[in-house]
Amino acid sequence: MFLAMDTVFDQCSIAILDASGQALSSHTETGKRQQTQQILPMIDAALSEAQLKLADIQALIFNRGPGAFSGIRINTAVVQALSVAHDIPCVGVSSLQAIAQAAYQQQSLSSVYSALDARMQQVYFGQYALIDNIMQAVNQDNGEDTEQLLDYDSQTVLNIPIVGNGAGLLTLHDGQIIHADIHPDATVIGQLGMAQFMVNGGTEAAQALPKYLRNQAWKTLKEQGKA
Repeated sequence: MFLAMDTVFDQCSIAILDASGQALSSHTETGKRQQTQQILPMIDAALSEAQLKLADIQALIFNRGPGAFSGIRINTAVVQALSVAHDIPCVGVSSLQAIAQAAYQQQSLSSVYSALDARMQQVYFGQYALIDNIMQAVNQDNGEDTEQLLDYDSQTVLNIPIVGNGAGLLTLHDGQIIHADIHPDATVIGQLGMAQFMVNGGTEAAQALPKYLRNQAWKTLKEQGKA
């Protein structure tokens, strides 16, 4: 059994999945104002609905970002605390990969760019392609994956679909398809985390780290030289 959570996509989403990737319990509350108050009661309710205890959970899966900083901090802190208290390994999942996976499941797309509005005139961005029913990051020539920050109005190298709420903020090729209304939930994140866990296992709480991409986001636009 796997427990997955997301507070990055302007929501509080919890899912418990069995070994086949099916959700035994899945609930999502939209909006981010009450995430801190919502997440622990929602986890308790999901466990109760699935008739499970935390001792039955094999791994804790969370959205590690990039995305909303407060949302990343909330689910990372909760995962780390539960991991330490109950000795359960953690698995972090990319928010951009989750958007790509949801696009595959909802729109049958097998090659996409993911774009998530990062504010400050930028989008979080990555390229993904389908391998064994999982949307995997496409690596650059130097072997690094393509997760990065792009300025608004940038144009993609390839004319393939762009998915996520940052899609419309980029300059499009003629006829390039966008799907801005892709909204992954904890079930999608859980399925990706399960696939990752089966290959690489999990990490201890100290290694369950967020991925922000933007390291100085707490600075004002003027301090960053953007104003």
